[in-house]
Amino acid sequence: MSSSNSVTVQILDKEYSIICPPEERSNLVSAARYLDGKMREIRSSGKVIGADRIAVMAALNITHDLLHNQERPEAPAGGATREQVRDLLERVDQALSDDQDTNKG
Repeated sequence: MSSSNSVTVQILDKEYSIICPPEERSNLVSAARYLDGKMREIRSSGKVIGADRIAVMAALNITHDLLHNQERPEAPAGGATREQVRDLLERVDQALSDDQDTNKG
């Protein structure tokens, strides 16, 4: 892959240049932001010191959340929830549009 497929992300005030396919770029940036947020939460608690330890604790917390969510199949995944909300908004827009057309005539 060429350097044009490289994405620079910031995690806990450090920059990392990561090579990824263009279609995965936004997912990578979202993942980096999520990880950065988790690491900042842990650092601000003051209970864990050192970037390596903070990273391990963040990884453990994220893995725990992932495994916990897999144990509850009735809970929709984040992507599915977004898709459901988008679909619902489209239905509401369509219903409002249909309602306006009905009231005009």
